[in-house]
Amino acid sequence: MAECGRISTVITFMMMCTWSFPSTAESYFQEIPTETWGYVEVRENAHMFWWLYGAQTSNSSERVNKPLIMWLQGGPGGSSTGFGNFEELGPLTVELKPRNTTWIQAANVLFVDNPVGSGFSYVTQPSAYTTNVTGIANDLVTLFRAFLEKQPVFQQMPFYIFCESYGGKMTSAFGVALYQAIQSGSVKCDFRGVALGDSWISPVDSVLTWGPYLYAVNLLDGKDLASVNQAAQSTAEAVAKGEYTKATQLWDQTEQIISATTDDVDVYNILIHHAPPFPKFQSLGSDFLDRLYAQHVGPLYTDPLTELMNGPIRKKLGIIPSNVTWGGQSGEVFVYQTEDFMKPVIGDVSKLLNYGIKVVVYQGQLDMICDTLGAEEWIKKLDWDDLPQFFNTNREPLYAPSGKTDRDTAAFYKAYKNLELYYIMKAGHMVPSDNGEMALEMVKRVINEEY
Repeated sequence: MAECGRISTVITFMMMCTWSFPSTAESYFQEIPTETWGYVEVRENAHMFWWLYGAQTSNSSERVNKPLIMWLQGGPGGSSTGFGNFEELGPLTVELKPRNTTWIQAANVLFVDNPVGSGFSYVTQPSAYTTNVTGIANDLVTLFRAFLEKQPVFQQMPFYIFCESYGGKMTSAFGVALYQAIQSGSVKCDFRGVALGDSWISPVDSVLTWGPYLYAVNLLDGKDLASVNQAAQSTAEAVAKGEYTKATQLWDQTEQIISATTDDVDVYNILIHHAPPFPKFQSLGSDFLDRLYAQHVGPLYTDPLTELMNGPIRKKLGIIPSNVTWGGQSGEVFVYQTEDFMKPVIGDVSKLLNYGIKVVVYQGQLDMICDTLGAEEWIKKLDWDDLPQFFNTNREPLYAPSGKTDRDTAAFYKAYKNLELYYIMKAGHMVPSDNGEMALEMVKRVINEEY
C-alpha cells in the first residue's frame, strides 16, 4: 500500500476515463497526457499491452513539440513496460526513484510488451503465439494503428522506434511493415527512423566474432579461441543449410564453451563474471531451452522487478486480467521463436535505408552477445548504394555533458546520409542502463536533427 501511494505521488494517475479524443483536424492541438495505458486485441486470443509517458515539459501543451519514441525490448519475451521502463529509460527506477537520464526529457515514450505473451501482454490460446518476425511485425502494425486512432495527435508528429537486442530484429521487420502500411494509406504516421541498439540483426555475424572479440580483450588464449571458433563455425554451417533449430542449439553450445573458458564471463558486459543466477522458473521442455531462457530472458524478470510489476504496478494499472501475471508467458514466447531465432534481417534494414528512413545503429563497447565486430560485419552486407561512402567517413568523438570539461570520450560517431553508427563507451548490452547520460545525448541527437 505504501508503494502504491508513492507511485501515485510520483506519477500522475491514468486519465483514460476523462480524456476525450478530437477529430483528426484538431488532433495536433490535442493535449498529450502525462501518462496512460491500455490493451489492443491485435488478433483473436492475442492481447498486447502498451504504456505511454508524455514528455517532461514545463507545460503539457508543449508535448506536441516533442516526437514520439516507441521502445521495444529484446529476448524474445522481455518486457518493455517492465525492464525498459523501470531498469533503463522510464521516469522511475525499480526503487521508484526519479531517473535523471529518462528519455521523456526528450520525447513522448511508448513502451510496448511485444511479442504477445511478453510482460503484461498475453494470449488465451497457444495458437495465438507468434513464431516469426513477420507475425510480430503484423501485430505491431495493428497495435500502432489502434493506438494512433485513439490518440490522433501522434499521427502528425515525428515517430521513431528505438530498441535493444532481439528488439532490433523485430524493429527492422516492423519498420518495413509500417512503412508499407503508411504508403498504402492504412496507417497515418510521420515515420522518421529506427535506432537499433546492440541488435540481433545477423546472428551468424555475431557468433563468428565472439571468439576474436574475447581474444582481443584477454578473455581467451589461442587454444580457447580455436575451440570457440570451431563451435561458431558449426553454428554458421547449420544456418547456411537452413537448419535453424539446430543452429540455435549449436549457438547454445558455443556459449557453453565461452562460459567454461572465460570463467563464466557475462555475455552482456565483459567486465562482469559470474552474474547472479536467475530465480527458478518452470522448465521449458529441454535443458538447452532452459539454459538459453535463463541466460537471455531471465535477467529481464528479476525478483525486485517482478515483485514491483505484479504488486504495486499491477494495482496502479487496474486493467490487468486476474489470470495474467507479468512475465507469466515469457517462456512460451521464447520457445515459439526458436525456429526463427537465428534467421537474419539484413534485408529489412537495407529496405529501410532505401526507403529513406533514418537507420541508427548503436553499440555498447563491452557487449559480447551483439558485439560491435559483428555489427560491422552485417553492415558490410547491406544492399545500399551509399555503403562505400559510409565506411570511408571518419569517426568523431562525442562527449556527454558531464565529461566535456575533461574530454572524457563517451562515444564515437560516424554517419553518411541516413545511416548512423554510435560506438558507446563504458556500456554493455543494455546501453541506457550502463551509460544513461550518453544514451540520452544520443537520443537528443537522433531526434533533434530533424525536429
